Amino acid sequence: MAVAGLALLARKIQIPYPILFVIGGTVLGCIPCLPRIRLDPDLVFLLFLPPLLYPAALLTSWRDFRANLRPICMLAVRLVLLTTVVIAFVAHKLLGLPWAAAFVLGAIVSPPDAVAATAITQRLRVPRHIVTILEGESLVNDASALVIYKFAVVAVLTGSFSLVMAGVQFVFASVAGILIGAAIGWIASLVHERLDDPPVQTTLSLLTPFAAYMAADQVGASGVLSVVTAGLYLGWRSPKIIGSRTRFQIFPVWEMVVFILNGLIFILIGLQLPQILENLSGQPLMQLIRAAALLNLVLILVRIAWIFGAERLPLLLSKKSTKGSTVPNWRHTAIVAWTGMRGVDSMAAAMALPLTVSGGAPFPGRDLILFNTFAVILVTLVFQGLSLPLIIRWLGIVDDGVVAREELQARIRAVRAALSRLDEFKGKSDDQSLGRIRVEFESRIRELESELTPPVRSPETGQGTSYQRLLADALLAERRTILQLRNERFINDEALRRIQRDLDLVELRLNRG
Repeated sequence: MAVAGLALLARKIQIPYPILFVIGGTVLGCIPCLPRIRLDPDLVFLLFLPPLLYPAALLTSWRDFRANLRPICMLAVRLVLLTTVVIAFVAHKLLGLPWAAAFVLGAIVSPPDAVAATAITQRLRVPRHIVTILEGESLVNDASALVIYKFAVVAVLTGSFSLVMAGVQFVFASVAGILIGAAIGWIASLVHERLDDPPVQTTLSLLTPFAAYMAADQVGASGVLSVVTAGLYLGWRSPKIIGSRTRFQIFPVWEMVVFILNGLIFILIGLQLPQILENLSGQPLMQLIRAAALLNLVLILVRIAWIFGAERLPLLLSKKSTKGSTVPNWRHTAIVAWTGMRGVDSMAAAMALPLTVSGGAPFPGRDLILFNTFAVILVTLVFQGLSLPLIIRWLGIVDDGVVAREELQARIRAVRAALSRLDEFKGKSDDQSLGRIRVEFESRIRELESELTPPVRSPETGQGTSYQRLLADALLAERRTILQLRNERFINDEALRRIQRDLDLVELRLNRG
Protein backbone atom coordinates (compact mmCIF):
# COMPACT_ATOMS: atom_id res chain seq x y z
CA MET A 1 0.00 0.00 0.00
CA ALA A 2 2.83 2.37 0.86
CA VAL A 3 4.62 1.65 -2.43
CA ALA A 4 1.49 2.32 -4.50
CA GLY A 5 0.47 5.43 -2.56
CA LEU A 6 3.92 7.01 -2.52
CA ALA A 7 4.44 6.25 -6.22
CA LEU A 8 1.21 8.09 -7.07
CA LEU A 9 2.24 11.01 -4.88
CA ALA A 10 5.71 11.10 -6.48
CA ARG A 11 4.15 11.37 -9.95
CA LYS A 12 1.73 14.06 -8.78
CA ILE A 13 4.42 16.30 -7.27
CA GLN A 14 6.92 15.28 -9.99
CA ILE A 15 9.87 14.08 -7.98
CA PRO A 16 11.79 10.79 -8.43
CA TYR A 17 10.05 8.05 -6.50
CA PRO A 18 13.15 6.68 -4.67
CA ILE A 19 13.39 9.98 -2.79
CA LEU A 20 9.80 9.81 -1.61
CA PHE A 21 10.05 6.10 -0.80
CA VAL A 22 12.99 6.65 1.55
CA ILE A 23 11.28 9.59 3.27
CA GLY A 24 7.99 7.69 3.47
CA GLY A 25 9.72 4.63 4.91
CA THR A 26 11.37 6.79 7.57
CA VAL A 27 7.99 8.24 8.55
CA LEU A 28 6.43 4.78 8.67
CA GLY A 29 9.27 3.55 10.85
CA CYS A 30 8.48 6.24 13.42
CA ILE A 31 4.92 4.97 13.94
CA PRO A 32 5.05 3.09 17.28
CA CYS A 33 2.29 0.57 16.58
CA LEU A 34 3.85 -0.84 13.42
CA PRO A 35 5.91 -4.05 13.77
CA ARG A 36 9.67 -3.91 13.37
CA ILE A 37 10.78 -5.44 10.08
CA ARG A 38 14.04 -7.37 10.16
CA LEU A 39 15.46 -9.10 7.11
CA ASP A 40 17.78 -12.07 7.19
CA PRO A 41 21.12 -10.50 6.13
CA ASP A 42 22.11 -13.63 4.16
CA LEU A 43 19.07 -13.25 1.89
CA VAL A 44 19.31 -9.53 1.13
CA PHE A 45 21.75 -9.82 -1.76
CA LEU A 46 20.04 -12.82 -3.30
CA LEU A 47 16.52 -11.40 -3.11
CA PHE A 48 17.15 -7.87 -4.35
CA LEU A 49 20.37 -7.46 -6.35
CA PRO A 50 19.92 -10.01 -9.20
CA PRO A 51 16.38 -9.00 -10.24
CA LEU A 52 17.24 -5.29 -10.01
CA LEU A 53 20.53 -5.40 -11.90
CA TYR A 54 19.48 -7.83 -14.64
CA PRO A 55 16.73 -5.79 -16.37
CA ALA A 56 18.94 -2.68 -16.21
CA ALA A 57 21.67 -4.62 -18.05
CA LEU A 58 19.11 -6.20 -20.39
CA LEU A 59 17.95 -2.77 -21.57
CA THR A 60 21.46 -1.26 -21.82
CA SER A 61 22.67 -0.52 -25.34
CA TRP A 62 25.79 -2.62 -25.94
CA ARG A 63 26.92 -0.20 -28.66
CA ASP A 64 26.72 2.80 -26.31
CA PHE A 65 28.17 0.83 -23.40
CA ARG A 66 31.21 -0.23 -25.44
CA ALA A 67 31.70 3.29 -26.85
CA ASN A 68 31.84 4.70 -23.31
CA LEU A 69 33.77 1.82 -21.76
CA ARG A 70 36.80 3.94 -20.78
CA PRO A 71 34.91 6.52 -18.64
CA ILE A 72 32.70 3.75 -17.25
CA CYS A 73 35.72 1.73 -16.06
CA MET A 74 37.41 4.85 -14.66
CA LEU A 75 34.35 5.49 -12.52
CA ALA A 76 33.42 1.90 -11.74
CA VAL A 77 36.88 0.69 -10.68
CA ARG A 78 39.32 3.51 -9.99
CA LEU A 79 36.85 5.92 -8.40
CA VAL A 80 35.36 3.11 -6.28
CA LEU A 81 38.83 2.20 -4.99
CA LEU A 82 39.71 5.83 -4.28
CA THR A 83 36.38 6.51 -2.55
CA THR A 84 36.70 3.39 -0.42
CA VAL A 85 40.18 4.39 0.80
CA VAL A 86 39.26 8.02 1.50
CA ILE A 87 36.02 7.16 3.32
CA ALA A 88 37.82 4.44 5.31
CA PHE A 89 40.42 6.99 6.46
CA VAL A 90 37.76 9.54 7.42
CA ALA A 91 35.61 6.91 9.18
CA HIS A 92 38.62 5.61 11.14
CA LYS A 93 39.63 9.10 12.29
CA LEU A 94 36.17 10.59 12.70
CA LEU A 95 34.06 7.67 13.95
CA GLY A 96 36.78 5.63 15.62
CA LEU A 97 35.95 2.53 13.59
CA PRO A 98 38.65 -0.17 13.38
CA TRP A 99 40.43 -0.10 10.01
CA ALA A 100 38.72 -3.22 8.69
CA ALA A 101 35.26 -1.94 9.68
CA ALA A 102 36.13 1.47 8.21
CA PHE A 103 36.94 -0.20 4.88
CA VAL A 104 33.61 -2.03 5.09
CA LEU A 105 31.83 1.34 5.31
CA GLY A 106 33.96 2.72 2.47
CA ALA A 107 33.09 -0.21 0.23
CA ILE A 108 29.39 0.06 1.09
CA VAL A 109 28.98 3.76 0.20
CA SER A 110 31.46 3.95 -2.70
CA PRO A 111 29.22 2.71 -5.58
CA PRO A 112 26.39 4.94 -6.88
CA ASP A 113 23.19 3.03 -7.41
CA ALA A 114 21.90 1.91 -10.82
CA VAL A 115 18.26 2.11 -9.74
CA ALA A 116 18.53 5.62 -8.32
CA ALA A 117 20.52 6.90 -11.31
CA THR A 118 18.02 5.47 -13.81
CA ALA A 119 14.95 6.63 -11.88
CA ILE A 120 16.24 10.20 -11.71
CA THR A 121 17.95 10.65 -15.08
CA GLN A 122 15.17 9.05 -17.14
CA ARG A 123 12.94 12.04 -16.31
CA LEU A 124 15.55 14.54 -17.50
CA ARG A 125 16.29 15.50 -21.10
CA VAL A 126 20.06 15.10 -21.15
CA PRO A 127 22.35 13.76 -23.91
CA ARG A 128 22.20 9.99 -24.15
CA HIS A 129 25.94 9.45 -23.59
CA ILE A 130 25.63 10.97 -20.11
CA VAL A 131 22.87 8.52 -19.19
CA THR A 132 24.92 5.65 -20.67
CA ILE A 133 27.96 6.54 -18.56
CA LEU A 134 25.92 6.85 -15.37
CA GLU A 135 23.99 3.62 -15.93
CA GLY A 136 27.10 1.73 -17.05
CA GLU A 137 29.03 2.92 -14.02
CA SER A 138 26.23 1.85 -11.70
CA LEU A 139 26.07 -1.61 -13.26
CA VAL A 140 29.80 -2.35 -13.10
CA ASN A 141 30.86 -0.56 -9.91
CA ASP A 142 28.97 -2.99 -7.69
CA ALA A 143 31.39 -5.73 -8.66
CA SER A 144 34.51 -3.85 -7.56
CA ALA A 145 32.82 -2.45 -4.44
CA LEU A 146 31.42 -5.81 -3.35
CA VAL A 147 34.76 -7.58 -3.77
CA ILE A 148 36.35 -4.98 -1.46
CA TYR A 149 33.37 -5.31 0.86
CA LYS A 150 33.72 -9.08 0.99
CA PHE A 151 37.42 -8.96 1.92
CA ALA A 152 36.88 -6.20 4.47
CA VAL A 153 34.11 -8.21 6.16
CA VAL A 154 36.33 -11.31 6.21
CA ALA A 155 39.10 -9.21 7.76
CA VAL A 156 36.70 -8.09 10.50
CA LEU A 157 35.46 -11.62 11.13
CA THR A 158 38.88 -13.32 11.16
CA GLY A 159 41.22 -10.48 12.05
CA SER A 160 43.55 -11.19 9.09
CA PHE A 161 43.99 -9.64 5.65
CA SER A 162 46.37 -10.25 2.71
CA LEU A 163 46.70 -7.58 0.03
CA VAL A 164 48.21 -10.07 -2.45
CA MET A 165 45.39 -12.56 -1.94
CA ALA A 166 42.86 -9.76 -2.22
CA GLY A 167 44.35 -8.69 -5.57
CA VAL A 168 44.35 -12.24 -6.91
CA GLN A 169 40.80 -12.80 -5.71
CA PHE A 170 39.68 -9.53 -7.31
CA VAL A 171 41.00 -10.62 -10.71
CA PHE A 172 39.55 -14.12 -10.31
CA ALA A 173 36.16 -12.84 -9.15
CA SER A 174 35.93 -10.39 -12.06
CA VAL A 175 37.07 -12.74 -14.84
CA ALA A 176 35.16 -15.75 -13.54
CA GLY A 177 32.04 -13.65 -13.01
CA ILE A 178 32.12 -12.42 -16.61
CA LEU A 179 32.71 -15.93 -18.00
CA ILE A 180 29.95 -17.51 -15.91
CA GLY A 181 27.52 -14.74 -16.83
CA ALA A 182 28.32 -15.18 -20.52
CA ALA A 183 27.80 -18.93 -20.21
CA ILE A 184 24.44 -18.52 -18.46
CA GLY A 185 23.37 -15.96 -21.05
CA TRP A 186 24.41 -18.28 -23.88
CA ILE A 187 22.51 -21.23 -22.39
CA ALA A 188 19.42 -19.09 -21.82
CA SER A 189 19.60 -17.78 -25.40
CA LEU A 190 19.71 -21.36 -26.76
CA VAL A 191 16.57 -22.23 -24.79
CA HIS A 192 14.74 -19.05 -25.88
CA GLU A 193 15.68 -19.70 -29.50
CA ARG A 194 13.94 -23.08 -29.43
CA LEU A 195 10.78 -21.88 -27.68
CA ASP A 196 7.73 -19.89 -28.69
CA ASP A 197 5.85 -20.02 -25.40
CA PRO A 198 5.47 -16.61 -23.68
CA PRO A 199 4.63 -17.87 -20.14
CA VAL A 200 7.53 -20.35 -20.13
CA GLN A 201 9.97 -17.82 -21.60
CA THR A 202 8.88 -15.16 -19.12
CA THR A 203 9.51 -17.62 -16.28
CA LEU A 204 12.93 -18.43 -17.73
CA SER A 205 13.73 -14.72 -17.94
CA LEU A 206 12.81 -14.23 -14.28
CA LEU A 207 15.04 -17.14 -13.24
CA THR A 208 18.07 -16.18 -15.37
CA PRO A 209 19.54 -13.50 -13.03
CA PHE A 210 19.25 -15.81 -10.03
CA ALA A 211 20.98 -18.61 -11.96
CA ALA A 212 23.80 -16.28 -12.98
CA TYR A 213 24.22 -14.87 -9.47
CA MET A 214 24.10 -18.19 -7.62
CA ALA A 215 26.39 -20.00 -10.08
CA ALA A 216 29.05 -17.30 -9.69
CA ASP A 217 28.60 -17.06 -5.94
CA GLN A 218 29.13 -20.81 -5.51
CA VAL A 219 32.69 -20.58 -6.89
CA GLY A 220 33.60 -17.28 -5.22
CA ALA A 221 33.19 -15.19 -8.39
CA SER A 222 31.39 -11.87 -8.69
CA GLY A 223 27.68 -12.56 -8.81
CA VAL A 224 27.03 -8.94 -9.81
CA LEU A 225 29.31 -9.11 -12.87
CA SER A 226 27.78 -12.45 -13.77
CA VAL A 227 24.26 -11.00 -13.71
CA VAL A 228 25.29 -7.89 -15.66
CA THR A 229 27.15 -9.94 -18.30
CA ALA A 230 24.19 -12.29 -18.77
CA GLY A 231 21.89 -9.28 -19.10
CA LEU A 232 24.10 -7.52 -21.65
CA TYR A 233 24.48 -10.71 -23.71
CA LEU A 234 20.76 -11.49 -23.76
CA GLY A 235 19.93 -7.83 -24.37
CA TRP A 236 22.00 -8.03 -27.54
CA ARG A 237 20.59 -11.42 -28.64
CA SER A 238 16.95 -11.13 -27.57
CA PRO A 239 15.66 -9.03 -30.51
CA LYS A 240 16.61 -11.94 -32.79
CA ILE A 241 15.66 -14.96 -30.67
CA ILE A 242 12.53 -13.77 -28.83
CA GLY A 243 9.24 -13.40 -30.68
CA SER A 244 6.82 -10.50 -30.53
CA ARG A 245 4.26 -12.37 -28.39
CA THR A 246 6.88 -13.10 -25.76
CA ARG A 247 8.25 -9.54 -25.79
CA PHE A 248 4.76 -8.21 -25.09
CA GLN A 249 4.73 -10.29 -21.90
CA ILE A 250 8.34 -10.23 -20.65
CA PHE A 251 8.90 -6.50 -20.48
CA PRO A 252 5.69 -5.58 -18.62
CA VAL A 253 6.40 -8.39 -16.13
CA TRP A 254 9.93 -7.12 -15.53
CA GLU A 255 8.65 -3.56 -15.22
CA MET A 256 6.29 -4.65 -12.46
CA VAL A 257 8.91 -6.76 -10.66
CA VAL A 258 11.44 -3.91 -10.68
CA PHE A 259 8.85 -1.38 -9.51
CA ILE A 260 7.72 -3.52 -6.57
CA LEU A 261 11.26 -4.48 -5.50
CA ASN A 262 12.44 -0.87 -5.80
CA GLY A 263 9.56 0.31 -3.70
CA LEU A 264 10.10 -2.36 -1.07
CA ILE A 265 13.84 -1.84 -0.72
CA PHE A 266 13.69 1.97 -0.62
CA ILE A 267 10.90 1.87 1.97
CA LEU A 268 12.86 -0.75 3.93
CA ILE A 269 15.79 1.68 3.89
CA GLY A 270 13.63 4.29 5.56
CA LEU A 271 12.19 1.77 8.03
CA GLN A 272 15.66 0.99 9.38
CA LEU A 273 16.37 4.47 10.81
CA PRO A 274 14.34 4.28 14.06
CA GLN A 275 15.84 0.90 14.90
CA ILE A 276 19.35 2.14 14.09
CA LEU A 277 18.87 5.21 16.29
CA GLU A 278 17.54 3.00 19.07
CA ASN A 279 20.72 0.91 18.92
CA LEU A 280 22.81 4.10 19.03
CA SER A 281 20.84 5.66 21.88
CA GLY A 282 23.98 5.89 24.02
CA GLN A 283 25.62 8.39 21.65
CA PRO A 284 24.71 12.09 21.22
CA LEU A 285 22.45 12.53 18.20
CA MET A 286 23.95 15.85 17.10
CA GLN A 287 27.44 14.36 17.17
CA LEU A 288 26.25 11.52 14.91
CA ILE A 289 24.60 13.99 12.52
CA ARG A 290 27.72 16.19 12.32
CA ALA A 291 29.94 13.19 11.59
CA ALA A 292 27.50 11.92 8.93
CA ALA A 293 27.35 15.38 7.33
CA LEU A 294 31.15 15.55 7.10
CA LEU A 295 31.28 12.03 5.67
CA ASN A 296 28.74 13.02 2.98
CA LEU A 297 30.69 16.16 2.14
CA VAL A 298 33.90 14.16 1.66
CA LEU A 299 32.05 11.59 -0.46
CA ILE A 300 30.61 14.23 -2.79
CA LEU A 301 33.88 16.19 -3.09
CA VAL A 302 35.94 13.07 -3.86
CA ARG A 303 33.68 12.25 -6.82
CA ILE A 304 33.74 15.81 -8.15
CA ALA A 305 37.53 16.12 -7.80
CA TRP A 306 38.21 12.72 -9.39
CA ILE A 307 35.90 13.18 -12.37
CA PHE A 308 37.10 16.66 -13.26
CA GLY A 309 40.72 15.64 -12.65
CA ALA A 310 40.50 12.42 -14.66
CA GLU A 311 38.87 14.23 -17.58
CA ARG A 312 41.16 17.27 -17.76
CA LEU A 313 44.51 16.54 -16.13
CA PRO A 314 45.79 14.32 -18.99
CA LEU A 315 45.02 17.10 -21.46
CA LEU A 316 46.90 19.63 -19.34
CA LEU A 317 49.91 17.49 -18.44
CA SER A 318 50.75 15.84 -21.75
CA LYS A 319 49.78 17.60 -24.94
CA LYS A 320 51.67 15.06 -27.07
CA SER A 321 49.94 11.97 -25.69
CA THR A 322 46.53 13.59 -26.02
CA LYS A 323 47.08 15.16 -29.42
CA GLY A 324 43.85 15.13 -31.33
CA SER A 325 41.77 14.53 -28.19
CA THR A 326 38.76 16.74 -27.71
CA VAL A 327 38.32 18.68 -24.51
CA PRO A 328 35.32 17.24 -22.64
CA ASN A 329 32.33 19.51 -22.29
CA TRP A 330 32.66 20.74 -18.72
CA ARG A 331 28.88 20.99 -18.34
CA HIS A 332 28.47 17.31 -19.16
CA THR A 333 31.34 16.48 -16.80
CA ALA A 334 29.62 18.49 -14.06
CA ILE A 335 26.40 16.47 -14.43
CA VAL A 336 28.28 13.15 -14.21
CA ALA A 337 30.19 14.45 -11.17
CA TRP A 338 27.02 15.53 -9.38
CA THR A 339 24.98 12.40 -10.14
CA GLY A 340 26.31 10.13 -7.42
CA MET A 341 23.15 8.96 -5.67
CA ARG A 342 23.45 5.93 -3.43
CA GLY A 343 20.59 3.56 -2.88
CA VAL A 344 19.61 -0.10 -3.03
CA ASP A 345 23.08 -1.59 -3.37
CA SER A 346 24.56 0.31 -0.43
CA MET A 347 21.68 -0.45 1.92
CA ALA A 348 21.58 -4.11 0.88
CA ALA A 349 25.29 -4.42 1.64
CA ALA A 350 24.89 -2.70 5.01
CA MET A 351 21.89 -4.83 5.97
CA ALA A 352 23.78 -7.97 4.98
CA LEU A 353 26.56 -7.36 7.52
CA PRO A 354 26.93 -10.26 9.97
CA LEU A 355 25.55 -9.61 13.43
CA THR A 356 28.54 -11.21 15.16
CA VAL A 357 32.18 -12.10 14.50
CA SER A 358 34.09 -15.25 15.39
CA GLY A 359 33.53 -16.07 19.04
CA GLY A 360 30.09 -14.45 19.18
CA ALA A 361 31.20 -10.84 19.78
CA PRO A 362 29.10 -8.13 18.05
CA PHE A 363 30.30 -6.95 14.63
CA PRO A 364 32.34 -3.81 15.49
CA GLY A 365 30.59 -0.56 14.59
CA ARG A 366 27.71 -2.29 12.79
CA ASP A 367 25.12 0.25 13.96
CA LEU A 368 27.41 3.16 13.11
CA ILE A 369 27.92 1.70 9.63
CA LEU A 370 24.16 1.31 9.17
CA PHE A 371 23.47 4.85 10.37
CA ASN A 372 26.07 6.45 8.11
CA THR A 373 24.96 4.33 5.16
CA PHE A 374 21.40 5.55 5.71
CA ALA A 375 22.65 9.14 6.00
CA VAL A 376 24.61 8.85 2.74
CA ILE A 377 21.59 7.43 0.89
CA LEU A 378 19.25 10.08 2.29
CA VAL A 379 21.57 13.02 1.57
CA THR A 380 22.62 11.93 -1.91
CA LEU A 381 19.11 10.94 -2.96
CA VAL A 382 17.31 13.98 -1.55
CA PHE A 383 19.96 16.70 -1.86
CA GLN A 384 21.62 15.65 -5.12
CA GLY A 385 18.51 14.07 -6.63
CA LEU A 386 16.27 17.10 -6.10
CA SER A 387 18.95 19.62 -7.09
CA LEU A 388 19.97 17.79 -10.29
CA PRO A 389 17.10 19.13 -12.47
CA LEU A 390 17.85 22.67 -11.28
CA ILE A 391 21.55 22.29 -12.12
CA ILE A 392 20.73 20.86 -15.56
CA ARG A 393 18.50 23.83 -16.33
CA TRP A 394 21.09 26.28 -14.95
CA LEU A 395 23.83 24.76 -17.11
CA GLY A 396 21.55 24.83 -20.16
CA ILE A 397 21.98 21.12 -20.95
CA VAL A 398 19.42 19.67 -23.36
CA ASP A 399 18.99 16.39 -25.17
CA ASP A 400 20.98 16.49 -28.42
CA GLY A 401 18.30 14.41 -30.17
CA VAL A 402 20.84 11.99 -31.66
CA VAL A 403 18.98 8.87 -30.50
CA ALA A 404 15.64 10.15 -31.81
CA ARG A 405 17.13 10.98 -35.21
CA GLU A 406 18.84 7.60 -35.42
CA GLU A 407 15.54 5.89 -34.61
CA LEU A 408 13.62 7.80 -37.28
CA GLN A 409 16.26 7.11 -39.91
CA ALA A 410 16.23 3.41 -38.99
CA ARG A 411 12.43 3.30 -39.30
CA ILE A 412 12.59 4.92 -42.73
CA ARG A 413 15.24 2.47 -43.95
CA ALA A 414 13.19 -0.46 -42.61
CA VAL A 415 10.03 0.68 -44.43
CA ARG A 416 12.00 1.25 -47.64
CA ALA A 417 13.42 -2.26 -47.33
CA ALA A 418 9.84 -3.54 -47.01
CA LEU A 419 8.86 -1.64 -50.18
CA SER A 420 11.83 -3.14 -52.03
CA ARG A 421 10.69 -6.57 -50.94
CA LEU A 422 7.17 -5.84 -52.23
CA ASP A 423 8.62 -4.92 -55.65
CA GLU A 424 9.80 -8.52 -55.97
CA PHE A 425 6.17 -9.69 -55.97
CA LYS A 426 5.08 -7.61 -58.98
CA GLY A 427 3.31 -9.88 -61.42
CA LYS A 428 3.42 -12.76 -58.95
CA SER A 429 0.66 -11.69 -56.57
CA ASP A 430 -2.66 -9.90 -56.42
CA ASP A 431 -1.92 -6.41 -57.79
CA GLN A 432 -4.79 -4.84 -55.85
CA SER A 433 -3.51 -6.13 -52.48
CA LEU A 434 0.03 -5.18 -53.44
CA GLY A 435 -1.10 -1.65 -54.30
CA ARG A 436 -2.93 -1.20 -50.99
CA ILE A 437 0.09 -2.30 -48.99
CA ARG A 438 2.39 0.00 -50.99
CA VAL A 439 0.12 2.97 -50.29
CA GLU A 440 0.26 2.23 -46.56
CA PHE A 441 4.05 1.93 -46.52
CA GLU A 442 4.60 5.03 -48.65
CA SER A 443 2.29 6.99 -46.36
CA ARG A 444 4.32 5.76 -43.40
CA ILE A 445 7.57 6.95 -45.02
CA ARG A 446 6.12 10.42 -45.59
CA GLU A 447 4.98 10.55 -41.98
CA LEU A 448 8.42 9.52 -40.69
CA GLU A 449 10.27 11.95 -42.95
CA SER A 450 8.08 14.77 -41.68
CA GLU A 451 9.08 13.86 -38.11
CA LEU A 452 12.76 14.43 -38.93
CA THR A 453 11.92 18.15 -38.84
CA PRO A 454 9.04 18.23 -36.34
CA PRO A 455 7.08 21.45 -35.83
CA VAL A 456 7.64 23.40 -32.66
CA ARG A 457 5.24 22.52 -29.87
CA SER A 458 2.93 25.25 -28.72
CA PRO A 459 4.00 26.57 -25.28
CA GLU A 460 0.46 27.66 -24.50
CA THR A 461 -1.27 24.35 -25.06
CA GLY A 462 1.61 21.92 -24.66
CA GLN A 463 0.08 19.92 -27.56
CA GLY A 464 2.03 18.25 -30.34
CA THR A 465 1.27 18.25 -34.05
CA SER A 466 -2.25 18.49 -35.43
CA TYR A 467 -1.78 14.96 -36.80
CA GLN A 468 -1.22 13.62 -33.29
CA ARG A 469 -4.23 15.49 -31.88
CA LEU A 470 -6.52 14.32 -34.67
CA LEU A 471 -5.36 10.72 -34.37
CA ALA A 472 -5.81 10.79 -30.59
CA ASP A 473 -9.39 12.06 -31.01
CA ALA A 474 -10.09 9.40 -33.63
CA LEU A 475 -8.77 6.65 -31.34
CA LEU A 476 -10.96 7.93 -28.51
CA ALA A 477 -14.02 7.75 -30.78
CA GLU A 478 -13.10 4.16 -31.70
CA ARG A 479 -12.77 3.20 -28.05
CA ARG A 480 -16.14 4.68 -27.16
CA THR A 481 -17.77 2.90 -30.08
CA ILE A 482 -16.45 -0.58 -29.27
CA LEU A 483 -17.38 -0.12 -25.59
CA GLN A 484 -20.88 0.85 -26.64
CA LEU A 485 -21.08 -2.19 -28.93
CA ARG A 486 -19.99 -4.41 -26.05
CA ASN A 487 -22.54 -2.81 -23.72
CA GLU A 488 -25.23 -3.35 -26.35
CA ARG A 489 -24.10 -7.01 -26.53
CA PHE A 490 -23.26 -6.71 -30.20
CA ILE A 491 -19.75 -8.09 -29.47
CA ASN A 492 -18.47 -10.11 -26.53
CA ASP A 493 -15.62 -9.18 -24.18
CA GLU A 494 -13.08 -11.31 -26.03
CA ALA A 495 -13.68 -9.35 -29.25
CA LEU A 496 -13.52 -6.12 -27.24
CA ARG A 497 -10.09 -7.01 -25.82
CA ARG A 498 -8.68 -7.92 -29.26
CA ILE A 499 -9.81 -4.61 -30.76
CA GLN A 500 -8.55 -2.71 -27.71
CA ARG A 501 -5.15 -4.34 -28.08
CA ASP A 502 -4.85 -3.06 -31.66
CA LEU A 503 -5.90 0.43 -30.56
CA ASP A 504 -3.44 0.29 -27.65
CA LEU A 505 -0.57 -0.46 -30.04
CA VAL A 506 -1.49 2.53 -32.21
CA GLU A 507 -1.75 4.76 -29.13
CA LEU A 508 1.61 3.57 -27.78
CA ARG A 509 3.27 4.43 -31.09
CA LEU A 510 1.55 7.83 -31.09
CA ASN A 511 2.67 8.63 -27.54
CA ARG A 512 6.21 7.45 -28.29
CA GLY A 513 6.38 9.84 -31.21
